[in-house]
Amino acid sequence: MDLEEKAAVTSGSSFWRSTAVTGVPDIMLTDGPHGVRKAAPGGGLLDSEPATCFPPAVALGSTWDPQLARRVGEALGDEARAMDVQVLLGPGINLKRSPLGGRNFEYFAEDPLLTGVLATEWVKGLQSRGVGASLKHFAVNSQETDRMRVSADVDERTLREIYLRAFQRVVTQAKPWTVMCSYNRVNGVLASQHHWLLTEVLRGEWGYEGLVVSDWGAVADRVEAVRAGLDLTMPGPDPEGDRRLVEAVNSGDLPESTLDTAVQRVTTLVEKALAGRTGAAYDEAEHHALAREVAGRAIVVLKNERHSLPLTAGTSVAVLGEYARTPRFQGGGSSQINPTRLDNALDAITELAAGPVTFAPGYDDIDAAVALAGEAAAAIVFAGTDRETEGADRESIDLPAAHVELIERVAAVNPRTVVVLSNGAVLRTGPWDAAVPAIVESWLLGQAGGGALADVLFGRVNPSGRLTETIPLHLADHPSHLDFPGEHGHVRYGEGIHIGYRGFDARGQQVAYPFGHGLSYTTFAYGPAAADETRAGLTVRLDVTNTGDRDGREVVQAYVSLPGSAVRRAPRELKAFANVAIPAGTTVAVDLTIARDDLAYWDTRVSRWVVEGGEYQIEIGASSRDLRVTATATVEGDEVRVPLTGESTIAEWLSDPRGAQALGEVFASLAAGGGESGVMAHTVADPEMLTLMGSLPLARLAVFAGEAFSPAAIEKLAASVN
Repeated sequence: MDLEEKAAVTSGSSFWRSTAVTGVPDIMLTDGPHGVRKAAPGGGLLDSEPATCFPPAVALGSTWDPQLARRVGEALGDEARAMDVQVLLGPGINLKRSPLGGRNFEYFAEDPLLTGVLATEWVKGLQSRGVGASLKHFAVNSQETDRMRVSADVDERTLREIYLRAFQRVVTQAKPWTVMCSYNRVNGVLASQHHWLLTEVLRGEWGYEGLVVSDWGAVADRVEAVRAGLDLTMPGPDPEGDRRLVEAVNSGDLPESTLDTAVQRVTTLVEKALAGRTGAAYDEAEHHALAREVAGRAIVVLKNERHSLPLTAGTSVAVLGEYARTPRFQGGGSSQINPTRLDNALDAITELAAGPVTFAPGYDDIDAAVALAGEAAAAIVFAGTDRETEGADRESIDLPAAHVELIERVAAVNPRTVVVLSNGAVLRTGPWDAAVPAIVESWLLGQAGGGALADVLFGRVNPSGRLTETIPLHLADHPSHLDFPGEHGHVRYGEGIHIGYRGFDARGQQVAYPFGHGLSYTTFAYGPAAADETRAGLTVRLDVTNTGDRDGREVVQAYVSLPGSAVRRAPRELKAFANVAIPAGTTVAVDLTIARDDLAYWDTRVSRWVVEGGEYQIEIGASSRDLRVTATATVEGDEVRVPLTGESTIAEWLSDPRGAQALGEVFASLAAGGGESGVMAHTVADPEMLTLMGSLPLARLAVFAGEAFSPAAIEKLAASVN
């Protein structure tokens, strides 16, 4: 192809299609993470053809079930093939840094390991059907405020351990066909022009061989984007950008080989996407049933006092709140799906109740709702947020005032009041939670959520959902609170590695409901745990027993710490988990594998991952604050030797065996020579004076000892030990 065609093929031909040139057809890329949002012919930007609206990531994440995520990916792949879509723009794996994040409903968790494990299986499932994933948004895109320009300012260790970690896992283990760059800047550089991110890290360190596509409208400069490692700019057409690329190549500003690399990646993607494509179909009813199964597994029972749940058939029930009849089932923006059908909880509850069911919309007519509640054996209050959407962060984590009033007044007349929450991100549950015996966090459950809620409320499904984000007592308690959403084009990630539960635990702070929490209608007992080191990492074994009379699922969570670590760490970090089905009265052996790589921290001194040696503590339990048993394992550490220089302190030189020997010989020579230099050498040898002078960089000793510590002498000394 000629130069003009090379430029054209690296941008779209329309909003959703790549550009066809000689020998290269076009393909369709379309949203979204929890459904195929294929644009309807002649419709508006958000008008789309019907597709299954699966539970968004906020709910899918709460299943803590990688295999369930894979099944959703497979189903999405089947629908994408049936709709002739070659690349589905998902999953979104940015971390939930703040509960105010407007797109939190599209993301899995506040933890990088949980996010990465679930997303890896989602991508594998999708791509097993011959449809490409688009891992997004790369990187550090955890807010909507000023999202097109804001610079996420984050230190290197936090960036590596927290915000890039899930991307690294999915890229290396699932090999997504495409990675989507984010809108924002990272430490001052637009992600679309970030050579370090797109080339040095993504391709150089992680070995990524796929295509980097822009988020829609993220590219400010096509030439700089291609130079940085971005291959496909969307949407299109972009004749001005094409012209500038041609001009840059002709002028020698951009090597044609750099453009050729982008062209080759586009060509490879198109060939892969169209290989073996045949007609496909899917069963809408089966996919709706899967959506209901996932939704039921996603529901988190936060509180269940006095055995308020499950309800029994024949119980008279007052269903209160419009969300029971008109469900909130997804968030707004580019992920918004036109569902093939839509269940509501009121109809499903009525079907399962086998007894009297009354209803009042509640929020605007609270007196009528209270009257019905007083006449029923149980009251189910549906409450939640008005909306969450791409493009805007939330301003509060509180329920609307009318919803709070409805809850409190109903609870005053009915002691068996169950609150069902519908929301795309964390809600504060106080102070109203003290008045009710049961709270069900249902998130946004997709098109089959109504039936799934009834399944859980009446015990047809034993709840097994667990929180993937901490619910704070107050917004001001959150680790991100003082640095969200930033100002004047910058947001400082001031909490560093202490995102989410890590920060709450580091400060010993009380929370409403901890990360990993969720109740079941049965109970589980944990046996003793044993941990062993292997070449691959750690293996942990324990028995878990279902001590109740219902079959159930337990999410066994392993949190790791290293007491006495040489670097600051969170008190505990999730390093493994298992979602285990356990029949009533049965004991199951649970094996957990903690990869050695997941024990590593990013050592900024040597710019690489390092496993610190020592005795690791593995706490296993049902949440980050419900830790039942503990095991320990001694891990052999990686050898780390920081090169010694003139800026290394005296104490650092003396703590290095080779450095101590070399420096000792210099001091001995100075001491033997007498004079002021000799006095200085004797002084440093004194333990008390070493405490005083140990923080002095070696090069500063030139003031005291002259030529012995001149730049040339120190360079020679460092060369001898490094």
